[in-house]
This record gives sequence, C-alpha cells and structure tokens, in this order.
Amino acid sequence: MDEALLLFSVVVVIVAVLASLSSPSEARAFFVFGDSLVDNGNNNFLATTARADSPPYGIDTPSQQPTGRFSNGLNIPDILSEHLGAEPTLPYLSPDLQGERLLVGANFASAGIGILNDTGIQFINIIRINRQLQHFEEYQERLRAMIGQSQAQKLVNQALFLITLGGNDFVNNYYLIPFSVRSRQFSLPDYVDYILFEYKKILTRLHEMGGRRALVTGTGPLGCVPAELALRSLDGECDPELQRAASLFNSQLFQVLQELNTQFGADVFISANAFRMHMNYVTNPEAFGFTTSRIACCGQGPYNGLGLCTVASNLCEDRSKYAFWDAFHPSEKACRIVVSHFMDGSSEYMNPMNLSTILAMDAMI
Repeated sequence: MDEALLLFSVVVVIVAVLASLSSPSEARAFFVFGDSLVDNGNNNFLATTARADSPPYGIDTPSQQPTGRFSNGLNIPDILSEHLGAEPTLPYLSPDLQGERLLVGANFASAGIGILNDTGIQFINIIRINRQLQHFEEYQERLRAMIGQSQAQKLVNQALFLITLGGNDFVNNYYLIPFSVRSRQFSLPDYVDYILFEYKKILTRLHEMGGRRALVTGTGPLGCVPAELALRSLDGECDPELQRAASLFNSQLFQVLQELNTQFGADVFISANAFRMHMNYVTNPEAFGFTTSRIACCGQGPYNGLGLCTVASNLCEDRSKYAFWDAFHPSEKACRIVVSHFMDGSSEYMNPMNLSTILAMDAMI
C-alpha cells in the first residue's frame, strides 16, 4: 500500500475513534429528579402556586414565552442535554411525552419539593420525591411496552441521571418561619442527619430502579440568594446560619455518596459540589462577566428578593449581567457556568470524576 494512502487510512481511523469519544451519548437517555432548580414544566400541569408559567419567565427563549422553567431561558438539565447531544427532556406530565420521545428520557422534577414530604406543604399540589419515583416506575412500564423488557432495562441502565434535592428542606421548611416545627424538633446538626438518612433511602431506591450513573448536587449557597439577603442581611453579606446549614449538609452528603458507591461496588453516584460552583461567581461576579450577584434580575424589594417574579416586578434589561434571575434561581448564564464545572471540573467540583470523563469511559464499555 502507498505510504500516503496508509497514513490517510490511519488518520481516518483515529478521527473516527476521537469522534466516538467526543460525542458518546447521542442515544443516551437522561432522567431528572428534584426541585425548581431542575423542573422544566411539570408544575404547569398542576394546581399549585409553585409555577413559572407567566411572563417574564422564559423571556430569553426563542419564543420569549414562559416554559415552566424557573429561568429567563434554559436551566441546568437543558444545558446538560446540549452537552449530551440530545434534545431537552420533556416534563413527565407533558402529553407530548410519548412514542420516540420516550427514548430521550424524562424530567420528573417539581418545584417546591424536598427530601421530606412536609417540605413545601405551602405549595399544596406538588410532586414529592416518592411520587417522582413512582412516575419513573410508570415511565419504565410504558418503555417496556414500546421496546421490550431487555431493551428498556438497557436504556435505563445506560442513562444519565440528575437529582437535585435539599435546598427547600432548609429554606422552605426548617428556616421558613421562626420556631418552625422542624427547628423545634431538631437541632440543625440532628436535622441534617435526619434528612440525609431519608435521602440515602431515596438514592438507594433510584439504584434499585436501574440508575447506574447519577449526578447528585448538593445545595448551593443558601444564605446568598436574593430572597435570603432581603430577609436576613443588613449589609448584603450572605447569611451565616444558612451558609452553615448548606455546609453541614453538603459535607455529609458527600460521605453518604461515598458509602453508597462502596456498597454497590461502582461509581454510581457522582458528587457535584454545587455550593463551590455557585460561590465562585457569588464572591467574584465580575470575573464571570456579571455586574451583581446580590440583586436578582426580576423581583421587588431589597435585592429584588421579595415576592414572585411577575410582569409587575422590576426587570433588568441585560440578563447576562445578573447571576440571579429571580429571588432563588440562577440566570441561564450562571447555569451555563455551573454545567461547565459538571463537564470539566476538577475533583473539588466533581467527585470521583467529571461528566466528560464519565461519558468517555462509558462509551468504551
């Protein structure tokens, strides 16, 4: 064979291998569980006050219309889907989730929920985490009817999972009101122990249902969101008590995930240090192109942190300059920063490995 032709053939093979590693997950399903940080519209189908179905939510989407996401545009699951080379997952309650769309996965998340069933009771009709897992069982039944038992199991086992829980158990439960039921029942360390005991059961159940690769986010910097600054801060500094709660929860969650991985003999659960990811731009917003990480783009009152984001709210002109979209939720730009850490972050952000490594490894199995 001519040397030039041989060299060309070798180059073609190398490029093909690299291409397979760079986009290993085109057919990989994606399942999302959790709260408003990852809900992409399930609550639109519920009679609840925890909804993002009116303007100016969705102002930066192509249609400029609200989609049920608590964002000016895309949220973390949407951006992860981009990296997976897939279309965004549909809300499980969407009537459009049928046929071939089932193969993409589904989003089961519901704004307002927590690890505990009594978290978010003020929102009345939301999909608590145990119900989300029941919906996942129903989804698998539909999938088996469509592609058969073995193929359905393979799709689920090879899927990527994302679960985001815990923040509401503090801000919408333990610290919701002074002398709340839970704060009178538990000291903060005991409360953290209690909710992590419950969380471990949830994660174990997810593994029993077929989850083999799950990104588990800790809570973000709870004391730094505009809603808590408006209620608790006189000088714009993050509330130390809520920061302490997040720190206790996150450090112990990391230990729980390590214990589960040891129990299952595999790196099933990947710890995503959301606290550190968010604190980067909270403490140094200018380094990320933001003008503020204290004032929400949409809202009213101090730091635009009081009440809901509505058409009557203050609304910033340039969402790319604001780390927070509303009183609790990051802007799309901030979500993209977080997902960049998911993809390529060092072990201080993603442990035991980042998502790029996971995708490359799993592509070779």
